Amino acid sequence: MKKLVISEKANAAARIATILSSGSSKRRNQDGVSVFHFESNGDDVDVVGLRGHIIELDYPKDLNDWSKVNPADLVYAVPEKRVVAKNIIDTLKNLASESDIIIIATDFDREGELIGLETVERLDVDLTRVRRAKFSALTKREIDSAFSSLTEPDRKLAESAECRQIIDLAWGASLTRLISMASRQVGKNFLSVGRVQSPTLSLVVDRNKEIIEFVKKPFWEVSTRFEKDGEFTGYHRNNPFWDPQTAGEIVSACKELGTGCAVEVTREEKDEFPPAPFNTTAMIAEANRLGLSASRAMSIAEDLYTSGYISYPRTDNTVYPKSLHLRGVLEVLKKSEFREEAEELLSQDYLRPSRGRVSTTDHPPIYPVESASRKMLKGDRWTLYELIVRRFMATVAPSCRVKRTHCTILVGNQNFDANGYRIITLGWRRYYPYYRVIDIDIPEICEGDSVRILNVGEERKETQPPSRYTQGTLIQEMEKLGLGTKSTRHDIVQKLYDRNYVHGANLVPTPSGIAVASSLERHAEMITDSKMTAHLEKDMDEIARGESVLVDVVRESQDMLSDVIETMNNHREEIGNEIRKALEEQQYVGTCPSCGGSLRMMRSKNGEFIGCSNYPKCRRTYPKPRGALVQPTMDKCEVCGSPKLRVIRKGQAPLMSCVDPNCESNRKMASIGKCPRCGSDLRILYSKIGKRFIGCSSFPKCDKTYPLLQRGNIFALNESCDTCGAPRIEVKEGRRSRKLCIDIECSSKKNASKDSEKSKKKSKI
Repeated sequence: MKKLVISEKANAAARIATILSSGSSKRRNQDGVSVFHFESNGDDVDVVGLRGHIIELDYPKDLNDWSKVNPADLVYAVPEKRVVAKNIIDTLKNLASESDIIIIATDFDREGELIGLETVERLDVDLTRVRRAKFSALTKREIDSAFSSLTEPDRKLAESAECRQIIDLAWGASLTRLISMASRQVGKNFLSVGRVQSPTLSLVVDRNKEIIEFVKKPFWEVSTRFEKDGEFTGYHRNNPFWDPQTAGEIVSACKELGTGCAVEVTREEKDEFPPAPFNTTAMIAEANRLGLSASRAMSIAEDLYTSGYISYPRTDNTVYPKSLHLRGVLEVLKKSEFREEAEELLSQDYLRPSRGRVSTTDHPPIYPVESASRKMLKGDRWTLYELIVRRFMATVAPSCRVKRTHCTILVGNQNFDANGYRIITLGWRRYYPYYRVIDIDIPEICEGDSVRILNVGEERKETQPPSRYTQGTLIQEMEKLGLGTKSTRHDIVQKLYDRNYVHGANLVPTPSGIAVASSLERHAEMITDSKMTAHLEKDMDEIARGESVLVDVVRESQDMLSDVIETMNNHREEIGNEIRKALEEQQYVGTCPSCGGSLRMMRSKNGEFIGCSNYPKCRRTYPKPRGALVQPTMDKCEVCGSPKLRVIRKGQAPLMSCVDPNCESNRKMASIGKCPRCGSDLRILYSKIGKRFIGCSSFPKCDKTYPLLQRGNIFALNESCDTCGAPRIEVKEGRRSRKLCIDIECSSKKNASKDSEKSKKKSKI
């Protein structure tokens, strides 16, 4: 029998072929397409990988001219499907015509089902010959099981994904055109609006408004430092005090007394249960805490999955299925750098995994399926792999045992509460060291004991506004509100950055982001209301379950969109004016030192630059800092009087810089040390795409350069390396700090790396 297997990507095809053929598959190139061939049990098998969606949904060409087509005309327009990888389709047609069975082996989710079905429907074959292989990990056990128990493709699941494509295209295309044309932002400067993107942006903008409008209110906390075979602190039971006089009177009264009495003491030992297994949202949120953006974390997770290191990373499930052999996973980890931890966990009489609140049947929670080492997976790939491994180990580890102590000390007629916390056994915390806990000791005190008062005081504090969203907490909020899916939320958040609607690790909306969201909230609230989007998401879930049909859900969405378009058209002028005004503010950099005009961000065919608004009378220009987000400040350079900018680059702390790159203040700030080749200054420079490196200021006479870490803040140590003579720097990233030579080939740096690895291992122990 001749079989054709279609996977979602080329690397997945290679792995599937390797597993099914036990490593004997041969690769050939057919019309630019990789085809993996092997024979198995008398069958001839070809495996071909796609490039995700090779069939694109878009409007006909006559509807793609923004100047001639009214956005309202797109609402009920019927989009068409176009093949964007004709060579892949042609290759598959040739192979399918000779095949007895065609097996869809794309990712088992809505998108994967649609990708597989829409592809085979283009091959001119009898669809009764099409089967489906369902798996959650690219491991031998999962692949062998999937291909030995093939099923029928799930057309309802594919229709659910197709419905999302149709709806999102209509909302995105029509609203993006309308708002861009109203604000006269067309071409490369267009403003995007989306069914999920807009309510997500609104969350960030509303939170920003809460923070700005928040009025801090002072309050006072009264505390006492006690001593009884050791010192400890008690806090007044009625904290906080909103009246400073009341707090002061209590402090004065207590200061007159030298002792207090323990009137209530309770001690208990409790179990702190392990965290739930990873679903997509939790994994992204935890990875974000480690410094990975949501899109970066998901991209790495997909790579680890197709490389066979972890299970499928797109899942809502937080309950391990009974079929998952937990001990088998730990046996695999015994071959990795986690051998010691895996053996400890295997020594338990039985494994009782933790459980989350969501249980689904499509994919298990995310867990490791293959061993790896730091040498095999470097940088961010190892960071995420280790996080997933440690999360899995934590979920099958014992509970953390803690001792909690509560003590009430009576001082005069005032009650002070002291709470102690001490870890008795680490349990799961031994394997998952990402949560910091601090032991608080309270001496062994019994009821009736007298304790000495060392100090009584009051501390003035202020109420604080809500925290800004991080990418992780925003995605968690999106999940809570039903915005997007596990497969799309990270892309939506990344779009907010790409459209320059937000910036920073703690999401701060830009003036254009605020203008777009605020204008939509005022004039077309339905777009920014999460309830509408959540309602459509529910409808699409019902399609997958067979409780709704695509045509009905699309029509309902179109009717909603039609109402929104009508409302926005009625307020088109106001929307356009509000957004244009905000964009002007966003593009303003400062006052031109030559003529007093406005320096603004401008764009030419060569990219962005900073120029004077009085051009051509004034030709003052400056290059825009490469690969950076630039924000104006009200400050002027102390050296030359030009405007100062706030320059923000990914992975680095914001930098205050003079707009003039040739200003002495910038030269001094950027100097790392002296070039060992010519003696000139070495400076931090940036490539066109924003990658930083160290180069000699005498270029092109001296072309000495050094590669540089892309994350962390760089500080010159004003000292040279004893080994090679190159300058030494300090790299600070969060709480981590490293001092090293800038020459990557220097043996001193290699030794520092070894010391750093030893330090990491010790800290984890």
